[in-house]
Amino acid sequence: MKLAVNLVYQDAALLARTAEELGYAVALAPEGYRSEAASLLGAVAASTDRIGLASGVMQIPARTPGLAALTAATLDALSGGRFRLGLGVSNAEVSDGWYGVPFDEPLRRTREYVDIVRAALRGGPVRYAGRHFRLPRDGAGSAPLHLLTTPLRADLPIWLAAVGPKNLRLAGEIADGWIGVFTSPALAAEAIGQVRAGREGAGRTMAGFETLPCLPTAIADDVTEAVDLVRGQYAYLLGIGDPERNVYVALARRLGYVGEVEKVHDLVLAGDRVAAGAAVPEGFVLQTALVGPPDRVAGRMREYAEAGVTTLGVMVSAAATDTAGRVAILRRAAQALRRAGLAED
Repeated sequence: MKLAVNLVYQDAALLARTAEELGYAVALAPEGYRSEAASLLGAVAASTDRIGLASGVMQIPARTPGLAALTAATLDALSGGRFRLGLGVSNAEVSDGWYGVPFDEPLRRTREYVDIVRAALRGGPVRYAGRHFRLPRDGAGSAPLHLLTTPLRADLPIWLAAVGPKNLRLAGEIADGWIGVFTSPALAAEAIGQVRAGREGAGRTMAGFETLPCLPTAIADDVTEAVDLVRGQYAYLLGIGDPERNVYVALARRLGYVGEVEKVHDLVLAGDRVAAGAAVPEGFVLQTALVGPPDRVAGRMREYAEAGVTTLGVMVSAAATDTAGRVAILRRAAQALRRAGLAED
């Protein structure tokens, strides 16, 4: 199993260079309240040589598929063929509240979007007549989408972020990888089973398919200290929008934290983020994060590898620490991977 790092925009280049030196396979740039992915990845591409780069993830409602294809081709060319395009449909609140884009039929919307991106990366003029996307819009435009980026990699990997069973099967069917979040080893195994079903339905195997859950990470000798470092990230995500449409709330409920997650959400809504963080159940964090002393983290890494994970995302972005603390997490996670007997020679 390999490691990936989820970057923070303030020190992204330093973190990516450090991860590269430590043998990490991929550096992912998140997109959300603090930063967008493409600018950050451009800076990282210029300051690294070998590490793979990925958007983790670009939000489908934020960009037309034509711009997503052009951005991917540009980043791939600038990085010497190191880019992977991570895409996610986001959620109803962000789609509507940030971008004014309807959230209807998210699976069909994702399928059409990926169709157009792949067609554009093949290099020819793109004409597409879908339910959600039509290029050209009137069907008769004389300047269809046509990428002239050099070089243009038709097989540039596309990874999809997915949580629900249908979305996971779609990822297996049409993508080259899956990006997950806040998942336990058991839930990762279930998710990979859904992905496998999608692959098999499309007549494909799991060979070469990337499975990459991203986990909040804090490594400290005291378990509670490590948990406390990532509580704020959990509170932030559990507090987004309507709890009935929040995928992180659904995950917590699935793991048995029903009343607790409602309390966290209510505290975020009331503006008390400190109390919300304190209210995040320690058990929820322990199940879905890499936290605690090195031996515990190494053991959890083995469990994820046994579940079928090919690359494990180290979310230094989730820890309440500074640049030096994030670098330390990267180093200790790499040591834990070796301790687990999973590091590649």
